[in-house]
Amino acid sequence: MVTSTIELNLSAVEHVTVTSDALAVDLSDGRSITVPLAWYPRLMHATESERQNWRLIGKGYGIHWEKLDEDISVEGLLLGKPSGESQTSFKKWLLNRAYPSV
Repeated sequence: MVTSTIELNLSAVEHVTVTSDALAVDLSDGRSITVPLAWYPRLMHATESERQNWRLIGKGYGIHWEKLDEDISVEGLLLGKPSGESQTSFKKWLLNRAYPSV
């Protein structure tokens, strides 16, 4: 039996750009990764201000949006992994945004 493995060369995030339809990440080794924003429903439903309010985590190997409770890793982007959040969890989050508890 032959098993193949994928070796990823991870680089830290240098810059993040979020538009109305894409997430673009520039890495320290010169690579740029652009993925559809639809892969990340919380970013898709966020305001422009919320999308721009990100910070680096994990020594620059991840991106965090505090108000959206969204984390995206360089590894996940390189592997082409969209959000793994369940529909139930996302719907609960979306409902809480529409009707926050007082």
